[in-house]
Amino acid sequence: MKESNTLKWFLWIYIGLIFVFIFSPIIFSMIFSFNSARFPTIPLESFTWHWYETIWNDSDVWQAAKTSVIVSSCTAVIATALGFATAYSDFRYNFRFKGPYLALVLLPPTIPLIILALAMLAWFSKIGTSGQIYSIVIAHSVMTAPFAMAIIRLRLNQIDENLEAAAWNLGASEWRAMKEVILPFCKPAIVSSLCLTAAVSFDEFAVAWFVSGLNKTIPVMIMEIVTGNIDPRVNAIGTFVFITSMTLVIIAQIFFMTRPKEASAQ
Repeated sequence: MKESNTLKWFLWIYIGLIFVFIFSPIIFSMIFSFNSARFPTIPLESFTWHWYETIWNDSDVWQAAKTSVIVSSCTAVIATALGFATAYSDFRYNFRFKGPYLALVLLPPTIPLIILALAMLAWFSKIGTSGQIYSIVIAHSVMTAPFAMAIIRLRLNQIDENLEAAAWNLGASEWRAMKEVILPFCKPAIVSSLCLTAAVSFDEFAVAWFVSGLNKTIPVMIMEIVTGNIDPRVNAIGTFVFITSMTLVIIAQIFFMTRPKEASAQ
């Protein structure tokens, strides 16, 4: 019993240290965003909203934020639609070369971002679409669709496979069964997928930097600001990005943890 308690405390301390290691730089960045000093120094000077006022009045920041919102929103919709189609085809059908098909679908997250970015840049340049907002959307959709597929597929694992067949036997068409059975059951996973893929797209830098051209997203703009310069505006912009991303991730987690009624009843 004593050894069990000791192991439990060790695990809690270990998890706590991991969180401290991950979030300490972010927390300090948020604190420095309210510091009047231009350089991140301790002790802090005085509290100020100056850096937030600066980015609020900066049209370039607003344009980058607008681009990021458009890209992340479109990416979320496209990636979730592709992820749902892939997850459902894996759930419902058995076909030849299904294994290679799923391996190909899940391949993008395993490719180093710099390699994926260079490949996307070469492809878009060849077809004459490099530097467009929709180029970033396409690239981010390729990146995030596997995440959507994984989330929705996990949800489909929890459904009774006989429910859809029962709807067919009662006279429902395949589309009606999809609308009345599959989609309502997968709704929490779909919402979770929308939020998670939007968060990933909103934060992504490497691919966006290569294919965005003049259509800068927020991460690309941050990189350009910090290149060869120390600018406190980055702390304020980073705080906005962190809060936005964490909000989306938390919402995604809440919906992902929603248990299906059938599972709850059991």
